[in-house]
Amino acid sequence: MSEPILCRDGAVLLVGGGETSGPALRAASARVSGIVAADSGADRLLAESISPDAVIGDMDSISQSALASIPSERLHHIAEQDSTDFDKCLRHIRAPLVLAHGFLGARLDHALAVLSVLARYPDRTCLLAGPSDTVALLPPEVTLDLDPGTRVSLWPLAPVAGRSTGLRWPIEGLAFAPDGAVGTSNAATGPVTLFMDAPRMLVILPAAAAGSLEAGLAARPASWPARAI
Repeated sequence: MSEPILCRDGAVLLVGGGETSGPALRAASARVSGIVAADSGADRLLAESISPDAVIGDMDSISQSALASIPSERLHHIAEQDSTDFDKCLRHIRAPLVLAHGFLGARLDHALAVLSVLARYPDRTCLLAGPSDTVALLPPEVTLDLDPGTRVSLWPLAPVAGRSTGLRWPIEGLAFAPDGAVGTSNAATGPVTLFMDAPRMLVILPAAAAGSLEAGLAARPASWPARAI
């Protein structure tokens, strides 16, 4: 188990170097208990006059001006190249919820690597906020306050089953798998509750539903245990 670099009792904002929204970063930074930059995510934050509590990564893309403007004790250089900066950050943050901006964007390979990290650390509840979608690994149970007609896509990272209320097409009795049944383009009929039997299912919602996903994750009755690695 990695030693934590940042520990907080409330949500933490984690910012990467990918596509982000300045207004969204400023709004999130005003209501979290800590802010972490993944490498060049520090430049994104400083551009919005937001100072990170910690910068974590291999430091191969952060600008020299950002390095010079951040106190050295906040810089945490992890040189190994066997993991992504997102992985390095998530495994060193202890918080009930991580709000991750700047990790979903144009590069499909980068996005897939990020999603694999969610599966690697199911005990680290994390919401990914992107320009078009918001994504999370589902906890054992979550309720989402969604408007009727909201797109709800379920994507299995491995074989998994569950049940639901509030979906146009209920999922009970389905055996989900990446090479089998998947749940793209389902829809809410109102508030949705999802129950999963393993930490292997992603939920993908429109970006406009990020607030509902955040509230649902924050109020989840239970979390998954840490995976043995």
